[in-house]
Amino acid sequence: MLNRKIFIKTFGCQMNEYDSNRIYDSVSKLGFVKTTNQSNADCYILNTCHIRDKAKEKVYHEIGRVKKLYRDKKKPIMVVAGCVAQAENEEMMKREPYIDIILGPQSYHKVNDLLKNHIVSLKQEETEFDTISKFGYFDKIKNNNDKISAFLTIQEGCDKFCHFCVVPYTRGPEYSRPFNKIILEAEQLIKNGAKEITLLGQNVNAYSYIENSKEYRISHLINHLDQFSELERIRYTTSHPRDMTDDLIECYASSHKLMPFVHLPIQSGSNKMLELMNRKHTVDHYLKIYERLKKINKEIEFSSDFIIGYPGETQQDFEDTFNLIEKIKFINSFSFIFSPRPGTKASTLEMVDKNLAKERLTLIQEKLFNNQKEKNKSLENSIVDVLVENKMEKQNKLFGRNKYISPVIFNGNENLIGKVVKVKVQTSNQNTLFGLLDKKMEAA
Repeated sequence: MLNRKIFIKTFGCQMNEYDSNRIYDSVSKLGFVKTTNQSNADCYILNTCHIRDKAKEKVYHEIGRVKKLYRDKKKPIMVVAGCVAQAENEEMMKREPYIDIILGPQSYHKVNDLLKNHIVSLKQEETEFDTISKFGYFDKIKNNNDKISAFLTIQEGCDKFCHFCVVPYTRGPEYSRPFNKIILEAEQLIKNGAKEITLLGQNVNAYSYIENSKEYRISHLINHLDQFSELERIRYTTSHPRDMTDDLIECYASSHKLMPFVHLPIQSGSNKMLELMNRKHTVDHYLKIYERLKKINKEIEFSSDFIIGYPGETQQDFEDTFNLIEKIKFINSFSFIFSPRPGTKASTLEMVDKNLAKERLTLIQEKLFNNQKEKNKSLENSIVDVLVENKMEKQNKLFGRNKYISPVIFNGNENLIGKVVKVKVQTSNQNTLFGLLDKKMEAA
């Protein structure tokens, strides 16, 4: 397999991006070389996400596109990986003969064996939950990610069983990686050039690893990472309100590098809807977390996830959500119309009228987008700290992010990549800040 090319198309969340990078690290042991050209791969992997509507059909559509790309070429080894593969494995093999390998998210450590065996066994499926073996395997392989802003998975799976969510069925129960293994991988990422590390998990703040009768939580990871002088910033996602513990909240006071940006999904501003969703927390509980963090640091900002048109949602429930958004002024949030996921409790419930749900989503998104615009507008004519990630070739400008993860574009020299610089914001739009490098930084 020496010097065969592999291409991975990644759908969905940051955890999938992390997983894709680790697959690249694994298959390099077989001689596979990463390619960015979709049309010249010997192996083509779709790393899928099952959270949103029509996820399965998107995969079939993508396979159809690959078929066209390779119509006059040798067929690549076609691998469907990730959560759609886990949930739909039997049907997919039957429906689409073009697929060679089905690989669930807890079986990525078996990718090398599956590829080696491909010539002998043309159709293979691996979807067993084997989280311990998966991380045990990848702990032995160097993480070659050399990005300025790097992802690091610390936890997988979820035990919350929200009635709308497929994650417990595709990623399995909560599993926390050994503390020392995470630190070793963080050290490798920093050695590779990482200046920012984002800790990842389906329920990242539920991280709990016990060794020698001592429990290590995400707060311990943050405080440990805080000590690495080369590291500039620490983030984590995605969180659950039930796991925002006192020790994690206190990190916003003790840590010098934890960014004042909290992505904390609530899904609805109605207690009735939260109960129907099986969230097992209230709006009041969420607000207390918000108030405690704001008291620690008034500059902390929140983002969230919202499901609109969930079965049973009334006009009052919708207004409660709208009012919560008005109160907290979330930035960079995600909002979607409810889509039933096969196998979940909510999938059997009566749907809210589609047109009504669309109307409500439009109003919610308008409010969220306005919050975003107002926040960015408030930063105009101010100096912001920006971690420079790369050069934008087409615009011949530098790209970085501020503490709220908002993109910042400005003129500057490439030698600033990997540094935190001061930029005066001149203009902004909903998503991006545009500015000028501070003259002192320019002179340096």
